[in-house]
Amino acid sequence: MLLFVDQLTNVDFSYLDPERGLVGETWLAGVELEGALDDQGMVCDFGIVKAKSRRWLDDTIDHCLLVPAEHPAIAIVDVNGNYEITMTLTSGETLFCKAPKQAITLVATHHINEASVGEWCVSQLLKLYPASVKSVAVSFVPEAIDGPYYHYSHGLRKHDGNCQRIAHGHRSKLEVKIDDKAAVEVTAEWAERWRDIYIGSTPDLINDSGDQYTFAYTAAQGDFSLSLPKRLCYLIDTDSTVELIASHIVLQIKSRFPENRVSVRAYEGLAKGAVCSL
Repeated sequence: MLLFVDQLTNVDFSYLDPERGLVGETWLAGVELEGALDDQGMVCDFGIVKAKSRRWLDDTIDHCLLVPAEHPAIAIVDVNGNYEITMTLTSGETLFCKAPKQAITLVATHHINEASVGEWCVSQLLKLYPASVKSVAVSFVPEAIDGPYYHYSHGLRKHDGNCQRIAHGHRSKLEVKIDDKAAVEVTAEWAERWRDIYIGSTPDLINDSGDQYTFAYTAAQGDFSLSLPKRLCYLIDTDSTVELIASHIVLQIKSRFPENRVSVRAYEGLAKGAVCSL
C-alpha cells in the first residue's frame, strides 16, 4: 500500500554549484510512504506524515545553504560549531561561507538537484516513521512559472528567524507594469540581471577588495560571513526584504520612465511577496 502527500510544503534555500556559484531555489516537496496497514487500516496517519515530514524539511532544508559534500571542488571544515565552506568555481574564482551548523546542510552528493536531494532525504526521513512504514520517497518540483523569474540569495541580519542566515534564497517570479500594462522587456531585463545573484546589503559589506566582496555580521544564531566574486553580487543600500527589493526595482525603473506610473510585484519564492508602485 502506498500513501502520498502531494505539495506537502515548499522549501526556500540556496545551494552551491561550482559552475553557477550560489543559487537561490524554491521547490515544492511531496512524500510517499509504502508499508503495511496497521490496526487502524492505515499505513500511517496523515497528521503524523505531515507534521514529521514538514518539520524535518523546515529544519534541514528550508532557509539553509545546501552543500554537495562529495564534490571535489568543495572543502568543508568543522570549527567550534560552525562550518567553513570553500568552493573553487569552474572559472577559478573562490566562494567562502562561514556559518553556524544549523544554517548549512551537507548533502552526500556531487551535485544539488531535485533527484539527488530527494534520494538523500529518504534515509533521513524513514527513521521518523512507525515500523509499519517500509520505504519513503521524497519528490521536489520547482514551481511552474509562466514568465520571467530569477534565482537570488541573501541574508537578513535583523531577522529573528531563519532569514538571518547569510546564504539562503529563493526562485522568484517578477511582474513589472508601466502605466498598468505589462512591461515584458523590462521584466526580462531584471530577471536576467538577477540570474543566480547574491543581493548584498552595503551595511553588511566589510571588504571590497579586487574582484571579491565579503559580507559579515553577527545575528541571534551566531556569526556569519560570505565572500564571493563581485560579478555574482548586486549591492543595495538597504536590507534585502522582499518589500525593499520591490521598492528598489521600482525606483530604478522609475528613473528610466519618470513620467510613467511604475508597479512591481516581486515574489519571494512561492505565492508570497510584495507590491510597490510609484
